[in-house]
Amino acid sequence: MRNVSEIIEQYLKQILQNSPEGIIEIQRNELADQFDCVPSQINYVISTRFTLEKGYIVESKRGGGGYIRIQKVELKSHGELLDHIYRTIGSSIDQEASEGLLYQLEEGGYITQRESNIMKAAISRDVLAIKLPLRDEIRANILKAMLISLLIKKGGTLK
Repeated sequence: MRNVSEIIEQYLKQILQNSPEGIIEIQRNELADQFDCVPSQINYVISTRFTLEKGYIVESKRGGGGYIRIQKVELKSHGELLDHIYRTIGSSIDQEASEGLLYQLEEGGYITQRESNIMKAAISRDVLAIKLPLRDEIRANILKAMLISLLIKKGGTLK
């Protein structure tokens, strides 16, 4: 049986997918009432499952007419994909952010689950047994190299 967080996540992804603009606005309290949970559960789901690394932009407005706006970042062109990878990784990236990026690329169909698992294993803090900040810098270099070589076909174009 799935837990409440998974159910809320799937619900939000479903309505996002059905949104013509790729944007939804929700009322935290109304959603909490709908799923019979506390509003902090909604906050937890949004803050852990709808991150920028996973391909979502989240904005919130507090107060009486407050809302939470969730937008799916669509990577439509190959250039946008490469730019997003380089922006997200930067010169260093921690394990959580790198796993979020891999999740986003897997969910978008750019990489397979197997490829994602191989990359996660290679950039794990258990494998990169080096002190910070060097570990995050090495992880960034390895991740960029793997993703670019995986996503670029012979001849220099993306899949």
